[in-house]
Amino acid sequence: MGFGYVFRTCTFSTVSASKKTAWAVATAVLLPLVIAAPAAHADEGKDAKDKQPKPPANMSAVGGAALGRPGTQVLLGPGAPVLPKELSARSWIVADAESGQVLASHNAHWRLAPASTLKMLFADTVLPKLPKTQNHLVTNRDLAGMGSGSSLVGIKEKQTYSVHDLWLGVFLRSGNDAVHVLSAMNGGVPQTVKDMNARAAELQALDTYVVSPDGYDAPRQVSSAYDLTLIARSGMQNADFREYAATPRAAFPGEQKPGKKRETFEIQNTNRLLTGDLGVAPYQGIAGVKNGNTTHAGSTFTGVAERGGKVLLVTVMNPSSKEQHAVYKETARLLDWGFAAAGKVTPVGELVPPTSARTGKGTGTGSGAGTGAATGGSDGGAEPAPGKNAPDGSAASAASEEKSGGVGIALSVAGGALLLLAGAVFLVNRRWPLAGSGSRRRRSQTPLDPDVNP
Repeated sequence: MGFGYVFRTCTFSTVSASKKTAWAVATAVLLPLVIAAPAAHADEGKDAKDKQPKPPANMSAVGGAALGRPGTQVLLGPGAPVLPKELSARSWIVADAESGQVLASHNAHWRLAPASTLKMLFADTVLPKLPKTQNHLVTNRDLAGMGSGSSLVGIKEKQTYSVHDLWLGVFLRSGNDAVHVLSAMNGGVPQTVKDMNARAAELQALDTYVVSPDGYDAPRQVSSAYDLTLIARSGMQNADFREYAATPRAAFPGEQKPGKKRETFEIQNTNRLLTGDLGVAPYQGIAGVKNGNTTHAGSTFTGVAERGGKVLLVTVMNPSSKEQHAVYKETARLLDWGFAAAGKVTPVGELVPPTSARTGKGTGTGSGAGTGAATGGSDGGAEPAPGKNAPDGSAASAASEEKSGGVGIALSVAGGALLLLAGAVFLVNRRWPLAGSGSRRRRSQTPLDPDVNP
């Protein structure tokens, strides 16, 4: 890719799984599968907040009882900054990616439509199965069944693409066409959906129910801020996942014409905290992960960033603010708060380890693993009305590469796996990058196409 990286070692601490995890998981499975209906028209004269859907009174308790309560959960200690006022998301969470401690949350287990943030689960499930050097000749059948208005990277039938190319299309352009081709290589969309639900259950992402692997709006398809954060944390154990999530731009194969050298075209990551945009600056230390936007889900985003030796994960779902790029700006505010509040707040919960960390069993991502009650079965989610994927609202991007801003970070790994140890210990070793020296910024001269289901 031509980007320079400087690395230092940052080792995740050893975190023992909570003794209450098993009870919390059982409670989550037995809780009523209650999903708030889309907002009804409120009577004139009521406060605007009354027009917004309300979270269920009873939500999952996975990770701690406080995370299942409606509203904001935070325990400020001496010297801790107050939470940002400019937060309008229906659900959000701030967590320490290393220890798994949840620093603060708001309706963390509210089951909502995830949009393309669900592609993180798709990648966590399928990416380890397919060698990146494997090539695939795309057929018309591979591209069938995509929703109207889907975001596309530009894959053509009767053209050959490597698995590496296809993952770039998934992570950078959120290409539903790339998702469908990779799903075909994984045995088809139904098999991939089954695998994803099994993987969600193994991760204890029990709010999640997959219907479409690309995150396109579908009846009953849901996830939560808590689950998306769990999924992102798992995905970031994979070196290829980290590299794709942190890649700002790449060359993608164009159409192969007879007798001519195959040309390429540039694709750019739709994560604005990574690349920047008009009104959004690249976030210092950002290293991925995934954004999304559909009619039903609104804007969703999960991001990971490193600063001062701390690595934080933040997920924001469906801001109601009219502010342009609200999902990114609210994420940045929460990241700023989390870095300032680290060590000054009492955690309100934890990111639980996978079930395999407790049982010593495999990951359960294969086709033989069933989802059962853990994912809620066929009743495991809301019933959003299918709809076209909504544009992100930006027709052009003034993208930048700024070494000092963390743009273009590719994370390297030391150990690089979820180690399943005796005693339910969740141990991860990684290398996280230092920002490169210098502050040279290069503006891209190629505007982004409008995002549709990014």
